[in-house]
Amino acid sequence: MSILPSTRGRILFGIGIVYFLAQYIYVSYYNDPRRYDNLVSTSMQEDVSSTNSAPIAHLNVSGVQTMMVNNNNNDIQNKQMQDKRLLALCPQTPPGLNGTNPLRIPDQETLEDVAHRLHWLRLLDGGHQAPKDCQARYKIAIIVPYRNRLSNLCTFLLNMHPFLTKQQLDYTIFVVEQFNDGLFNRAMLMNVGFNEALKLRKFDCFFFHDVDLIPENYENMYSCPDQPRHMSVAIDKFNYRLPYVDLFGGVIGMSRAHFQLVNGFSNMFWGWGGEDDDMASRVKAHDLNITRYRPNVARYHMLTHVKQKANPKRYEKLFSGRKRFKTDGLNNLEYRVKSLKRLPLFTYLLVDLTGRQS
Repeated sequence: MSILPSTRGRILFGIGIVYFLAQYIYVSYYNDPRRYDNLVSTSMQEDVSSTNSAPIAHLNVSGVQTMMVNNNNNDIQNKQMQDKRLLALCPQTPPGLNGTNPLRIPDQETLEDVAHRLHWLRLLDGGHQAPKDCQARYKIAIIVPYRNRLSNLCTFLLNMHPFLTKQQLDYTIFVVEQFNDGLFNRAMLMNVGFNEALKLRKFDCFFFHDVDLIPENYENMYSCPDQPRHMSVAIDKFNYRLPYVDLFGGVIGMSRAHFQLVNGFSNMFWGWGGEDDDMASRVKAHDLNITRYRPNVARYHMLTHVKQKANPKRYEKLFSGRKRFKTDGLNNLEYRVKSLKRLPLFTYLLVDLTGRQS
């Protein structure tokens, strides 16, 4: 039986409607930014809200996710990657870096306010930025150990993003928060940040950065160092003088290969102090050199904060550290990721550390 032309037209029209509806549903689903968060919550993180009670007040990032700087971040990132294939390498020293980095103070101590003030940077998901006019020479991760310093974090982000952007760097900021109560383990959090960052991208070098330190000089380049680099040489709190010659704390930069060579930081320093000196010993034991910029370049402002409780056993751990370089660090690191979120200003990690606190 033949089908009349008018009937055939109605059938084809109906098939076309069904096809376009299916395409619309497919595209809407895969372009929905909330889909990524759902995937993260089911496959990459443990639901923190399911626990009976949080031991401390953790960083509230629940409302920040809705303030995406760009709804089409994936499209922008893909386009930038395509464009960079045609771009020349960025200069070793970007132009216009002379001068002092002005200290910016948030109007409100909220992540939402900071994201609003930095909207002009057009940051990509996870606190990622890359130069638009040239191809960055390295991929850099900024690892920030964190606990209960929202005021410092807001000021840090408000200052660091413009600073790093002006240096024409391809960088991502990671904020690693300790979930469990008890003594703070800064070094262990930095080991975790290193591990988890490499799961997301093959970074060339890492800067381990205290949240209370803000660079003052644009010439203080956060470029990949040939040797481990102590960045925070001259801090205003110490009258811009190095407290002691072997200091290797505050802000340090290391290549991925060098950090792996020394087995990362020790995991045994619970409480304030000792882990930086232990890292300095690891660097020297592996025939590496600690390098520094000139004090008039490597200047930092220290933000105010409550001083942490010192670890009374830090000297004991230091003296016995050499025996543990090969067994204490990245290769015996144990932790659980409770939450991982790509936010507008940084990639957030909430981690439960394991190990004996002493």
